[in-house]
Amino acid sequence: MPRSVRVSANCIPRVKSALQRNAYISQRLLALELDISQSTVSNFLNGRPVDYSYFIEICRKLGLEWQDIADLEIPIEEEKTPVAPAASISPISTSQPTTVEFPEGRVEITSPFYIERPPRELRCFEEISKPGSLIRIKAPRQMGKTSLLARILHEAEKQGDHTVELSLQFASHKCFTNSDTFLKWFCASVAMALQLPNKLDSCWDLAEIVGSNMCCKAYFEEYLLPEIDKPLTLGLDEVDRVFEYPEIYRDFFGLLRALHEEAKRRDLWKKLRLVIVHSTEVYVPMDVNQSPFNVGFSVELPEFTIEQVQDLAQRYQLDWSVTEVRQLMAMVGGHPFLVRLALYNIARQHITLTQLLQTVFTDGGIYSEYLRRLELMLAEQPELGIAMREVVTSSSPVRLKTVPKFKLQGIGLVKLQG
Repeated sequence: MPRSVRVSANCIPRVKSALQRNAYISQRLLALELDISQSTVSNFLNGRPVDYSYFIEICRKLGLEWQDIADLEIPIEEEKTPVAPAASISPISTSQPTTVEFPEGRVEITSPFYIERPPRELRCFEEISKPGSLIRIKAPRQMGKTSLLARILHEAEKQGDHTVELSLQFASHKCFTNSDTFLKWFCASVAMALQLPNKLDSCWDLAEIVGSNMCCKAYFEEYLLPEIDKPLTLGLDEVDRVFEYPEIYRDFFGLLRALHEEAKRRDLWKKLRLVIVHSTEVYVPMDVNQSPFNVGFSVELPEFTIEQVQDLAQRYQLDWSVTEVRQLMAMVGGHPFLVRLALYNIARQHITLTQLLQTVFTDGGIYSEYLRRLELMLAEQPELGIAMREVVTSSSPVRLKTVPKFKLQGIGLVKLQG
């Protein structure tokens, strides 16, 4: 049975009629009854792929026979068309629709191309159900952190939480002027995501006396948390950006630690669950008693294994043996983005595995844009370029200074040993 199924285009009016016939005045009401996300219901009603188990549940609730409305042609990973063995490519039939995704950004919840790295997902789901929990996700760039965050938030939503995803990449440069400005942006962004009106002025009138951290705490304590009727799971993505601002990171990370500790003594703060996503080890100096990076549940995302890359190749309908998988991994390892980019281009017949390996370091190779971005980073930060040159010209591991070491690890250019 396929992992994902969608409603046939000619049956979409039928399922929307069934929604009204069963007295569901909104998609949200149906989602609440089934304990699934509203986006899943929306995808179902509009003919977009949803997980097979959710598809069956929705059909049962609406009194529909799933076999009558399902489009089983969609999932590429389940196609059984015979393919001829080849060292580079298993062609995809152009007569059938495909759902091959370009590997850009997060892997959506309904995507068949998400590869789990057990037991990390399950452990995160268990942890996010605990009152006042804190989860830290760490991995270099493009290793799947945001995709895992999305699944944790989805799980939190299923268990009945309000969920807010806040990426610090959306904060404008002026938000980092000082700690006071940044914490106002933080509070206002969470309130906006919860569709609550702005009440910063009422909580910030004593900032010059008690400090911005206390005002931020008061904003959550007196306004945000009391206004919501269920727990809040707050996902903070790209927190590495704060590392460049010493005044801000000391206050902000100290605040996150304090809010987490509040849950141990006050029931109100048990409503707040935190998920913090960052790319590197924390290379900024912090008091161990004020850091959120040494408490809670920590999860690191490793590269894909041989078995996982082979599984992913099959989902792209490539009939690869371990030999082809090893050839690709000898060049890019198990880096999720680089592996997916290769499989995508091969599955779309843009290139063969042999051609990929021959052109991988050229301007015409599929990784040219990725490599140019890394080259630009090294040029803009000379200390990183010097450190990287030291690594690649040595036949054995080298010791680097703390900051360039962790920055190079964060962008995925080095691995730490010992």
